[in-house]
Amino acid sequence: MKTKFTLFVWSIFLIVGCNQVQQEKEVKSSDISAKKVDEFTFGTWITSNKEKTNEAYKSEFKKYKAGGIDEILINTGTDPKELERLVPIAKEEGLNVHAWIMAVNRPGDTVALKHPEWYMVSRDGKSCFDTRPYVGYYQWLCPTRTESRNHILGLVEGLAKVEGIESVHLDYIRFPDIFLPIGLLPKYDLVQDTEMAEYDFCYCDECINAFEKIHHKNPRESKNTAIDMEWKNFRLNAIKSIVDDAYKLVHQYNKKLTAAVFPYPEMADHMVRQRWDKWNIDEVYPMIYHGFYNEEIDWIGYATKQSVADVESENIAVNTGIYIPPFTSSAELKQAIILAKENGAKGVTFFDGPQLTDEYLKAIKETKDSFK
Repeated sequence: MKTKFTLFVWSIFLIVGCNQVQQEKEVKSSDISAKKVDEFTFGTWITSNKEKTNEAYKSEFKKYKAGGIDEILINTGTDPKELERLVPIAKEEGLNVHAWIMAVNRPGDTVALKHPEWYMVSRDGKSCFDTRPYVGYYQWLCPTRTESRNHILGLVEGLAKVEGIESVHLDYIRFPDIFLPIGLLPKYDLVQDTEMAEYDFCYCDECINAFEKIHHKNPRESKNTAIDMEWKNFRLNAIKSIVDDAYKLVHQYNKKLTAAVFPYPEMADHMVRQRWDKWNIDEVYPMIYHGFYNEEIDWIGYATKQSVADVESENIAVNTGIYIPPFTSSAELKQAIILAKENGAKGVTFFDGPQLTDEYLKAIKETKDSFK
């Protein structure tokens, strides 16, 4: 009896002990989860230069890391080899790397330029192949045509295969600006009170035929396409389709899909036919460039809050994009970072690396340290 009683007591101790260990594991797991949620990251977009040496990049990346930067989003012109060169250098300095790609807007794409039919066509019948809206580098591919969208997805896959990157980061994943940011209109001597035909895309045969099959009407014959919600939604869904396919593609390589987008979804919808709250995507980087919209710094907080609220139920993380040139002091930059954090952003990302002076990097590091 004594032996049985002793075994019984020890079994109780063992069960209690196991429960305590399990509880400790759960607490630690919870702490880790909380840390992930609370972690606030700092990033910057940069464009690579193949003539720049590894040592020069090592020095640049070291400077970013010392200034509080955690990640870099690199545009290599969709060159996987250049990305493969830079990833280990960046990771050695403690930086995470995202592969930044100009997706639907493909300036100078040597493959696409062999296929004039791949390009978007405006409502007034001009093709981006030879008539570019606003600027010379606006060479937009049709998101509906099988060949052009597959070309984009092929470039995405090429980057997704590169070992060590965190995500493929889509940029220009939209239509050309039907409305420019108000702060940019004087630069082009424009007044945009209506949807102007030369900036309204895409009216190529492929888009028109695909739309007619669904809705049995031709947008070219519409007297007011601006109020044709089916036509607008068709174009929103054309972009969504590419994003959703890219999401499945990059996840096959255990990478995330992220994107630079216009400030909050309703604004993106209105300006560039981009409804990113409907996408299958891991994280977004809304470009909350207050200077483009003649807004004050507090607008960064407002637009961040709206962005976070619009995708909260979708479990999409928001990283506030900050455009450096309008800032006049490090104090203003600190204010912008704090506003982004207070309004729910996961992090902030600066455009772009060369704009990050020693003074600004010091401000970033001080602000980062203050969050600990």
